[in-house]
Amino acid sequence: MEQVLKDKVVVISGGANGVGRDAAIEFAKNGAKVVIGDINNAEQHIAKIKSLGSDGLYVHTDVRKVSDCKNLFAQAYEKFGKIDCFFNYSGVTPVSALDTCDEETFDAVMDTNFKGCFFCCQEAIKYMRMNGGGSIVLTGSPHAWGGDKDRCAYACSKGVLRVLSSHIAQQYACEHIRCNYLTLGWTPTEGELALRKAQGETEEELRKRASAVIPMGRMCETTDYLSSLVLMMSDSASAMTGSVFRVTAGFYI
Repeated sequence: MEQVLKDKVVVISGGANGVGRDAAIEFAKNGAKVVIGDINNAEQHIAKIKSLGSDGLYVHTDVRKVSDCKNLFAQAYEKFGKIDCFFNYSGVTPVSALDTCDEETFDAVMDTNFKGCFFCCQEAIKYMRMNGGGSIVLTGSPHAWGGDKDRCAYACSKGVLRVLSSHIAQQYACEHIRCNYLTLGWTPTEGELALRKAQGETEEELRKRASAVIPMGRMCETTDYLSSLVLMMSDSASAMTGSVFRVTAGFYI
């Protein structure tokens, strides 16, 4: 297998679970050194990365704190001497409509989903400049266009990230820093399953309900996004910036 990310250093925010976790392993399989920043421990994933013959680092990170965002990238740079790529996966998805969203919920969503991403991107760009360029991928959602009834604050946060990705792409293309927006489909991640369980729905019931409305007749799995992520991080995509990728099994198009 060709290692298309050989010797690249990839920083992931929110890499302890879900797509972030699987992306970390896939990046390592493709030769990258991976730095995981997460509020949850990810040392077991770093051990897996090292078992694949690559190297990695876990940095305890609460992206709601700008100091933690700065520390994540500083430690990545101190460990590996450069930063080539950043994958923003940190996020929370509480259920609330506009009239039921209190200030605490709003702040939790915006601080994690937008503020954390904003300041992580700021740090990423600072270090990528030292390296002559790099690639940033922001995790998007179909809710950025639809604003579904039970995800008001979340949808707003993802819409803002779409604008942020466009700004980064336009502002920093001249410095060979790319940014793309990856729209994920309906995925049974740990967080999604926990949310539905709290609402009294089993995984089997969720999959059945979701499959009935998704054109391809199935939910997306975390592994469905990996080839797109590897491509966007690789030199093969050197002219690809400002793009919106939809990997949704036909949902919300």
